[in-house]
Amino acid sequence: MDVAAEIEANLDTFTDFAERARAANALVIPAMAFFGGLSDLLVTAAMGNWTSADEAHIAYGLSSWHPTAGTRTAGTVSRDRRNGRRVRYSGGRVEYHEDALPTLKWSFPEPMGTREVIGEFSMADIVTVPSHLDVPEVHTYMAAEAARDLAAADTPAPVAVDEDGRSAQTFVVDVVVRSGGVERRAVAKGQDIYAVSAPLAVEAVGRVLTGRTRAVGVASAGAAFDAADFLEALAAHISVEVVR
Repeated sequence: MDVAAEIEANLDTFTDFAERARAANALVIPAMAFFGGLSDLLVTAAMGNWTSADEAHIAYGLSSWHPTAGTRTAGTVSRDRRNGRRVRYSGGRVEYHEDALPTLKWSFPEPMGTREVIGEFSMADIVTVPSHLDVPEVHTYMAAEAARDLAAADTPAPVAVDEDGRSAQTFVVDVVVRSGGVERRAVAKGQDIYAVSAPLAVEAVGRVLTGRTRAVGVASAGAAFDAADFLEALAAHISVEVVR
């Protein structure tokens, strides 16, 4: 079980270890955290009985983003690996490019409402979702305020504001999948993206140890588990709504 969100690290895990993991009858789950894992579960739950979709859109409505030292280090490593290029998933494949990231509006559920977002703000979702779902277009968006926080060198690390050690940051993850003109949606809301990663990973470990899995080898969260049931189990930590 790994919580790393770096795109290349997750791509390498699927590419280089899938065969060995299957041969060992082992289950390896990368990106079992807020970025990559949660969104993959939401997309899978939104898809429901669909076996494919034309596109998936994942919008992150973070009220702010005070990055940890680990987040900053990971971002530096990723930029170095890409030689400063950006990355996206389009046409059924990962693409590296140097295009400027677009700024647009996204209508989040209330109370967040319509916010400015940065398009093609790619995270591990562009690896986890297409690893098991037939979706040739996977697009991610980040609230512009949060993106600016992350980019600023003087943004401080998160500070705990409650007895559980969570920061004041709140989030909405808004997922939309479309197929043939039909749209399905799943929304998750909660507090502190870092604090949510632990419940995600712990729930996954518990399901592996009790045999509640659906895959062998290298698999994303949505492929390894019953996505809707998994999300329901996180009710103490996040609220989730699936609209079909």
